[in-house]
Amino acid sequence: MIKPHGSNTLNPLYVIDDEQRAERLQAAEKLPKLLLNSAAAANAVMLGAGYFNPLTGFMNREDSLSVAQSLKTTDGLFWPVPVMNRTNSIEGIEVGAKIALLDPNEPGNPVMATQTVEAIEELSDADIELMISEVFGTKDPEHPGVKTFESLGNFVVSGPIEVLSYSYFQDEFPGTFNTAYEIRDEFAKHGWEKVVAFQTRNPMHRAHEELCRMAHEQLGTDGILIHMLLGKLKPGDIPATVRDACIRKMVEVYFPPNSVMISGYGFDMLYAGPREAVLHAVFRQNCGCSYLIVGRDHAGVGDYYGAFDAQTIFSERVPEGALEIEIFEADHTAWSKKLNRVVMMRDVPDHGKEDFVLLSGTKVRQMLSKGEAPPPEFSRPEVAQILMDYYQSTV
Repeated sequence: MIKPHGSNTLNPLYVIDDEQRAERLQAAEKLPKLLLNSAAAANAVMLGAGYFNPLTGFMNREDSLSVAQSLKTTDGLFWPVPVMNRTNSIEGIEVGAKIALLDPNEPGNPVMATQTVEAIEELSDADIELMISEVFGTKDPEHPGVKTFESLGNFVVSGPIEVLSYSYFQDEFPGTFNTAYEIRDEFAKHGWEKVVAFQTRNPMHRAHEELCRMAHEQLGTDGILIHMLLGKLKPGDIPATVRDACIRKMVEVYFPPNSVMISGYGFDMLYAGPREAVLHAVFRQNCGCSYLIVGRDHAGVGDYYGAFDAQTIFSERVPEGALEIEIFEADHTAWSKKLNRVVMMRDVPDHGKEDFVLLSGTKVRQMLSKGEAPPPEFSRPEVAQILMDYYQSTV
């Protein structure tokens, strides 16, 4: 199993010991408090779970700008996106103090972490504009990631943290939400040394299913990690509970036993395309995966990114040796009417558009809303049924 990013061992920031955690939670009630926004809370979850190894807390302004511009901290650590605790209000917070960070996503806003405040800095409009331009590749305020980023506040509260709660993820997704160290332990129990990861924020159709098989077979891996985002999405995206049910049914029926691990992580989607693809690689390396599948428009949204920008960033912006995980570059996959199987389009140059089963997302949603199953070449019937039930319940 490959090493974590930036260290020989994984160093999650969650206080694992139940007694110690209870003591820290009790002590935190007497500390000055800061209500996090959802983005900062998601960063805290990822720091606690080991996905953001070797970071020890929230970045300061200088590191955040350095990461945005050059994909490395001021100390030279390779990192693809700023990891900040931004806020609109710093009332009652002082440099050098220990503060309690409150969860914005749980009723009553309980304490989810404590932070030692090393610096409180104000971002200028130019700072925010630079980070948006570099990380998202666009300044369009209609881009969902840009829209969120602009709303997070101008103050940056930096410093190391201790995580005391994984927010709502453990309760809402029991058996699916896993930390990076839990995933590593599970791989070890299975005897898996080489694992290929598949990232998803959507239910998986036939092409995705076959893409996992192709990568598994071509790379000779011991297993597949299907790893789904469980945090906040843009309006219109399918809820995580529905996606989880779809993926579990697909794996149960169509994959050999003990060949796939289904898991999820507690992060809000950035929709940052290429930069987010590199972030995905970092935290899959921290999980112990040897490979990450990066396909067409990975982590993209709308028409903001080129179809394969999320692949080329690895050769153009990721320095040699910066990451140990390798990328499996996938082309667009679809059912071939000629061959009666799913293929990568680049592998069948004799095919025209009419030789594939191709359906737009809009068309599929319309069919599901009407109780019509997409063709079996596109979607497994068991998965389509779950999606039809969901769409019809929202009408």
